[in-house]
Amino acid sequence: MNVPANSSFSKWYREGQEASYVRTRKSPGGILDLLEVARPAGDMSRPALPELVLYQDLLGGSRVSGDSGGGYYNVASEKGFFYLSAPSFANKAVVDSSHQLRSLSFPVAHWQKVLDEATDGRLSMECLQLYGGPFHSLAIQSALRSLWLLCDEEGTPSRLLAQAAGCEIMAELCRKGGTPFESASGGLAPWAEKRCLELMRTRLSEDICLNELAAEARLSPFHFARMFKQSVGVPPRAYLTRLRVEKACELLELTDLSVTEIAQDVGYSSNQVLARIFIKYRHMSPTDYRRAVRR
Repeated sequence: MNVPANSSFSKWYREGQEASYVRTRKSPGGILDLLEVARPAGDMSRPALPELVLYQDLLGGSRVSGDSGGGYYNVASEKGFFYLSAPSFANKAVVDSSHQLRSLSFPVAHWQKVLDEATDGRLSMECLQLYGGPFHSLAIQSALRSLWLLCDEEGTPSRLLAQAAGCEIMAELCRKGGTPFESASGGLAPWAEKRCLELMRTRLSEDICLNELAAEARLSPFHFARMFKQSVGVPPRAYLTRLRVEKACELLELTDLSVTEIAQDVGYSSNQVLARIFIKYRHMSPTDYRRAVRR
């Protein structure tokens, strides 16, 4: 099958012979692609594509053989196992029984720049030492599950949320693969923390991205995300959600704006998205909250 050089993993799956296997697709922030597929036993090889692809086995119990860019492997896969496929490598894989996978693809054009900024150009995606077979990672499992749930809650999460989650997973891949990735020590400088928090508060309705906040603090997105958590106690994506919920509470209490208008004012695409987030964090709908605080 001929695949154009600029094709993505998601596009190859959704528009080619594998399309019938796709169950769900999510594209957080337009800079990551999540797929969930259910496949029968057989050959699941694919052509070389310009993306780093992380797979998670959701069922286990299959024997998997192939080459993802780090040499041949033949293993009994377990539920939760991860496999990492190198970019621009024709991935070869054969599975002996029906299986279900979740994948996360990182377009090289975007994420190699992020790595370059974090490591002064010393680390390439091709050098990650995880292409030789399956591995476990509770940190990646947790981050991937959170990203999936975030997509369920928000539909299309903001670029900040997607980039922060991607940086978290990429940093763990670097650590897990034993690559020379230096951790940023300490938290944000007080001036940087103040400016970034104010920027997040004043631009709640906009699709602010992690790069903008990192530039404000004069850091790479990788280092900013981790130093932000050290300073504030939660990742940027969690803090942004907290700010949005707090602002929504204020508007529900003090104004007569509709729930739809409030959702847009705090950066959500619809009143349904705000309602899902609100129920999760306030355990009631926005309308019920408004009634409760106005009694």
